[in-house]
Amino acid sequence: MPEPDPSILSTLHTIVAQLSAASYTPYSHHPVASAVLLSDGTWVPGVRVENASFSLVIPSLLNAVTTAFASGRRDIVGAVQSEPFSEADLAYIKGGFGGEMKRVAAEVVMQAKGPLPLRVEDRLDPFLPDPPPKTPEQGIALARAVASLAYTPESAFPVGCVLVLEDGRMIPGVNVEHPDWPRILCAERNALGTACSYACLLPQTLYLTCPLDDHGSPCGACRQILTELSPTLALWMDRGPRPPEKTTPALLLPGFFEGGSLRRRA
Repeated sequence: MPEPDPSILSTLHTIVAQLSAASYTPYSHHPVASAVLLSDGTWVPGVRVENASFSLVIPSLLNAVTTAFASGRRDIVGAVQSEPFSEADLAYIKGGFGGEMKRVAAEVVMQAKGPLPLRVEDRLDPFLPDPPPKTPEQGIALARAVASLAYTPESAFPVGCVLVLEDGRMIPGVNVEHPDWPRILCAERNALGTACSYACLLPQTLYLTCPLDDHGSPCGACRQILTELSPTLALWMDRGPRPPEKTTPALLLPGFFEGGSLRRRA
């Protein structure tokens, strides 16, 4: 594997240092950011997103990777983090992508699936080019199109969603699976994680589809995170030939754990 250009590593280190501020870390106060590098030099941000249910924390590396997948990009050739990669991080990269891995430094991993880019280019634009939907049916149609990008080698059960922000921009989300099942991320959390990484305004609406199950709804983990981050979000669920069903995260998870009395580390 060729040595990466030092200027690439320097640029990526600068990027993750600046990204850390977008982390959602009200419990640990320990922001972490990652950036994954694509084969053409495009980079994808990811930040740590915590939850009152600690086991549902979205690590920054997983956040960045799933953002790339939801945009149809799987050509990851490297990753940089604002702190040293843990063994779990390295296992996630190797188990999810394979290929020849090389740790360049504690915070940098590169992989050979082809030539490394000569320089770092622009940040990935994750937003859908379509205009915001005017009807729930239009929103569900967008989510169905997004679901085709789901990565589901473990379940063959694709899920897609579209998160509509206050400013009208739309973020796609898909489920991204991994041989280590606890590292699988659902479509809803994928989209929310991307919104945090890009420091977006609060979401207004979420359109969700499970193309193989017209009774599908967010799992318990997604309900917990949705309710903590956006409890009154308008959530439209695909019901196949029937009209979409509307609810909110708070209604889906009454009495959810808010974590108000949790000890927050200084």
